[in-house]
Amino acid sequence: MQLNKNVILITGGTSGIGLELVRQLYEFDNKLIVSSSNQDNLDKLKIKFPNISTLTCDLGDSLSVRKLIETCIAEYNDINIVVNNAGIQNNYIWTNEKEGYRKIENEIQINFTSPMQIIYGLLPILTRKQNSAIVNVSSGLAFAPKKSAPIYCATKSAIHNGTKALRYQLETTTVKVFEIIPPLVETAMTEGRGKGKITPKQLVDEFIRNFKKDKFESNIGKTKLLRFIQRISPKLADNILKNG
Repeated sequence: MQLNKNVILITGGTSGIGLELVRQLYEFDNKLIVSSSNQDNLDKLKIKFPNISTLTCDLGDSLSVRKLIETCIAEYNDINIVVNNAGIQNNYIWTNEKEGYRKIENEIQINFTSPMQIIYGLLPILTRKQNSAIVNVSSGLAFAPKKSAPIYCATKSAIHNGTKALRYQLETTTVKVFEIIPPLVETAMTEGRGKGKITPKQLVDEFIRNFKKDKFESNIGKTKLLRFIQRISPKLADNILKNG
């Protein structure tokens, strides 16, 4: 993939992995459209990166997602790369949780339904470009789940398989379909949990190298080892991640 002169939509671009993607892709002289549910965070981001465009979108609200798609088609129809990065993780014990219905619905909407709707909605403009891509961020937990976050793990597994299926569908088009499969990354979402985290910069550095080479699955850091263990001993992989 060409690393510069792209027009890139990035969801969840104000913190963590998304912010590092913004930082590095901005340096490659790309035009960036960054979305977040928090307008204040977008305003602060624009101070740091004045040439970006920003769109407020609550991925937990299907109407807000439709509005994002419509705005992109109307005002940013030169988009050739879509990066579905935004996500949430709820950790709770179901037998003790009182807000389970709401949490389940919201987590599925943000982590899976909205990214897939964004892809579907923007495919008509992506398929018209000679150099276009979809980038979805999943997780090593797609392959070996942890007990405290069943919905997060399930949605990341869905993203992984959905990404593969879309790659098959689009292999005869100009749209390349990439997946970033992170290990535990030092972000606000993982604060206070786990050991041996990598930084967002380490993740994005490795992804950029893979993206340039058209390596469609980026197993980042320890995810490579996890997938190897999962192939030779799924039970061992499960035991390693179970209490993560």
